[in-house]
Amino acid sequence: MNLIGLTVQIQAETVKNILAVRNDRFGEFLLNIPALRALKETFKDARIIAVVDYSVKELAERVTFIDEIIEWNQGKHPLSEKVRFVNLLKKKKINIAVMLNPVKVFNIFTYLAGIPIRVGYNRKWGFLLTHKKEDEKYLGQRHEIEYNLELVSLIGAATEDKTLCLSIDDREINDFFRDFNIKDCNNLIALHPWTSDPIKQWPLENFFELAKRLVREQDMRVIIIGGKDELTKSMEFFKNIDGNLINLTGRTTLTQLAALLKKCKLLISGDSGPVHLACAVGTKVLAIFSNDIPGKSARRWGPWGKGHIIIEKENLSDITVVEVFDKVKGVLNN
Repeated sequence: MNLIGLTVQIQAETVKNILAVRNDRFGEFLLNIPALRALKETFKDARIIAVVDYSVKELAERVTFIDEIIEWNQGKHPLSEKVRFVNLLKKKKINIAVMLNPVKVFNIFTYLAGIPIRVGYNRKWGFLLTHKKEDEKYLGQRHEIEYNLELVSLIGAATEDKTLCLSIDDREINDFFRDFNIKDCNNLIALHPWTSDPIKQWPLENFFELAKRLVREQDMRVIIIGGKDELTKSMEFFKNIDGNLINLTGRTTLTQLAALLKKCKLLISGDSGPVHLACAVGTKVLAIFSNDIPGKSARRWGPWGKGHIIIEKENLSDITVVEVFDKVKGVLNN
């Protein structure tokens, strides 16, 4: 671990408020759960104040060891908002700030707010930090969760429990299936065919062919999931198959999606946020990855935990529907 400067000993009992910043997409946020747990377990008397994007707030509320949530959306903000935010941080009397994703504005905010211990990566005005390490994530040598745990270890935070978890109860699951009028939930498989980066996209035609085989040869009900941005393309590609394909693209909140995934036998997806959401509710994942770029490989971004399946090749076009289907059959028949 490439550290910069000396790590000072922190008296845990003197720490009352910790700011943890991760205000990007929900998949990345979820991979910080073990690091947040490490902060809570190490600084037992401290309140964990999480800064997240507004779209992620509903999931942050399901992390039991987060005590308070502050929204700060990605994008531009007027100067008046920035001043108010710095003043808000001052009022919180924060002892430690941890920038889990390198963002220049938060290096500046936490410095101006007078937070005495500021932890992060040596990027984007990293000279304002008191505890920092070089950002080597692009090398893809470890999983993102391990990188996040390394960062909080700069201030002595550690945990033996590195699992992902979200609090989703049975009532919410029952409400979801009632609201969407899904009566039989014993043979469900979720497909998430989308990725944020076209370079990581397994062809949509392959996902649809896979869905047809799952319905007709394995007697499964297939649910297509995705965000509102994918709705038009999803309606074009994913037509109903013998009454057993349900297209919920753009129709669920993130907590509803978590409730759905918790009842599915499997999620099949490329590199995407729902992979990590499925892991957080205990659902097996079959993930389709390319490994041509180390920083985008499954070694860094793959499903976390035991029992998951990764199919990874340099060219995604070399991964066939038959190959994926055979792996799915192995999961369903065990």
